Amino acid sequence: MVNSANFIISSPDVALCPKTTLPEYAFIGRSNVGKSSLINALCHDAKLAKTSQKPGKTLLINHFKVESSNITWHLVDLPGYGFAQTGQKQREQLRTMIERYCLYREPLVNLFVLIDCRLEPQKIDLEFMEWLGENEIPFSIVFTKIDKLGKGRLSENIANYRLRLLQTWEELPPIFLTSADKSEGMEELLAYIDQLNSQMNENC
Repeated sequence: MVNSANFIISSPDVALCPKTTLPEYAFIGRSNVGKSSLINALCHDAKLAKTSQKPGKTLLINHFKVESSNITWHLVDLPGYGFAQTGQKQREQLRTMIERYCLYREPLVNLFVLIDCRLEPQKIDLEFMEWLGENEIPFSIVFTKIDKLGKGRLSENIANYRLRLLQTWEELPPIFLTSADKSEGMEELLAYIDQLNSQMNENC
C-alpha cells in the first residue's frame, strides 16, 4: 500500500535530479500509453501526475517521494518517446535526456517500460528495450489498458508479444498486466517494488 506520494521536483537533465540515496523506480513509454494515469492509480491520487489527451505532455524528469510499507522511495515519471509531432530538435533533446538518466542515474533500481496491450509490437518499443538490454539497465514490461480488450484477445496479444521478444531475448524481463481505470495490476507492481527494496536491504 502507498501511504503517501508527493511531488518533489522536475528536472531538465539527470545532473539536476535530487541528490539522494533513496531507491528509484522510473516509468517510461511511448506518448499516450497511459503513463500518468497508471502512476496516479498506483499511488491512489488522481491528481499526482498530470494527465492529458494530448501526447507528449511530460517533457521533464519528474520526481515523486513515495511512502509505502514502511519504505520510502522515489517514483520517476520520464518523458514519453516517439511522439512524431514534436520537432526534430526537441525529439533529440528528449532522447538525450532519457538516455542520460538511464545510463547515469545511480539510485535507479528498475525501469518500468509501458506498452499499450492493444497494439502490435512497435519498432520503437522493441529498439528501446534492446538498447536497455545492451546497456544492462534493469527493466520490466508493463502492459497498460488491459480493460480495453476481452480476455481472449488480451491473452493472444500478450502471447504474440512474448514470441516476438523471444526472437532476440533468451529470457524475458518481468511482465505486468495493468489497467489504470480498473486499478488492476497495481498490487503486483507495488509488491515487486517492495521485493526489490527488500533484496537491496538484505545485500547492504
